[in-house]
Amino acid sequence: MRLLLLLAVLAIGGSVILWSLTGNPRYKTWAWKAFRATVVVLFVFLALFAIERVLAPVA
Repeated sequence: MRLLLLLAVLAIGGSVILWSLTGNPRYKTWAWKAFRATVVVLFVFLALFAIERVLAPVA
């Protein structure tokens, strides 16, 4: 999970830097899509932890 977050931060940061240097809106769009995908994956991961917490006492 840490590796995924590190790669996401590097990709988003690199895209924002490229966007600020070139002004090409494609990089900003890609950074936004990468950010949204990272947030979705993080929420799914945290939801799995929450489900495990709820269902663990039952088993």
